[in-house]
Amino acid sequence: MVAPPPDPALAALAAVAALAIAVALDLAVAEPPGRVHPVALLGSLVEPVDREWMRPGLVGAAAAVGLPLAAAAVAGGVVWGASVAIPVLAVPVAGALLFTLLSLRMLCEVTAEVVALTETDPDAARESIRALVGRDAADLSPAALRSAAVESAAENLADGFVAPVTGFAVGATVGLAVAPAAALPLGVAGAAWVKAVNTLDSMLGYRSKPVGRASARLDDAVMYLPARATATCLALAAGSLGTLSRARSWAREPASPNSGWPMATAAAALDVRLAKPGHYALNPTAASPTVADAERAVRLVGVAGAVAVAAVVGWLVTVGWLLSGDWVPSTAGVVG
Repeated sequence: MVAPPPDPALAALAAVAALAIAVALDLAVAEPPGRVHPVALLGSLVEPVDREWMRPGLVGAAAAVGLPLAAAAVAGGVVWGASVAIPVLAVPVAGALLFTLLSLRMLCEVTAEVVALTETDPDAARESIRALVGRDAADLSPAALRSAAVESAAENLADGFVAPVTGFAVGATVGLAVAPAAALPLGVAGAAWVKAVNTLDSMLGYRSKPVGRASARLDDAVMYLPARATATCLALAAGSLGTLSRARSWAREPASPNSGWPMATAAAALDVRLAKPGHYALNPTAASPTVADAERAVRLVGVAGAVAVAAVVGWLVTVGWLLSGDWVPSTAGVVG
């Protein structure tokens, strides 16, 4: 069977089509069933690592390197196999796999639910917010619950959506430059690798777990670009790049080198105070978010996700067009 078209421009369009399928599935379905969710399956592989070891640093480093590579190999291999066996299925298979690595609709829905409950049933909001944050919510006021929800929505936009989309863009770009037929497999492999790195950090990357130090450091490095790209998308969604300048002064307050950027940008764009007591206060002179502010935050995150997708689409189409050489003036018929 013939592999996907070798022309970079057509391969780029195939990658864009796969991304469109993934986003459409996310908007329509939100999440695949947990029993077949690749991230849940990866989590089951990480669980045996999450215990005490004689040499936790060595075990943690092996897991941080090996598990994401394995995830990338499986995801990319499935797409490559589809492209070789039944070429017409390459794009839908890639889109379906990429969908399982993204989370935007679910993030917005859970955030909106918490925000609504802070006004009608704060106790239920404290229960629901466990899906978003790891902090103890038992004593949080409704305003503090809304702050935590908005912070998490901004941070998880980077972790759960922009980062895997960026991984897809990087992998597909490498494929377009090296072997256009590999753009789809490498794109999905890139997204799977980033998602696996983030999953390892979320499960192991705590100070109390020596085995997770390598995963935490790798996640810090991998998230450097997506976190700042997310901040830019939030600023563009808010219609003011000036919010990035305001956010810069607060972005380093959280302990994480990356999560402060999207959270601080959201604080600036919404002109609200986002705070975790005893840890940081972003935009400290503003008021805590009202229900209306938090609802605006949900819309802002959704629009920022769309901005990220548009940026990747524009990037892939441009790269494919440039690599195809179609923009080079033809010299046919020119007399020497």
